[in-house]
Amino acid sequence: MNPWLLLVLAGLLEICWALGLKSTQGFTKLGPSLFVGISLIASMALLAAAVKNLPIGTAYAVWVGIGVAGAAVFSVAFLGETMSLPRAIFLGLLVISIVGLKFTSH
Repeated sequence: MNPWLLLVLAGLLEICWALGLKSTQGFTKLGPSLFVGISLIASMALLAAAVKNLPIGTAYAVWVGIGVAGAAVFSVAFLGETMSLPRAIFLGLLVISIVGLKFTSH
């Protein structure tokens, strides 16, 4: 499978487990805790598969960037967090950086 596709899927799963952390209430709720654990393990497994063919520095930065940007956008869209202009600008810069890493890695 394409390592970039694996990396994007790993990043999407990172969004899932990061957003799910709050609902675990410190890992005291079983269902959300299982969701977070499974999402985390699957995300790491896909990241590990992707770095077989991608530089670790690039892959890790893209993985984290997808997670950060996705969690921030989701929390604004669905969880009532606010989006200030500076926050939007820096998230935009993050997305530009992710795309830049994709196009400049070998």
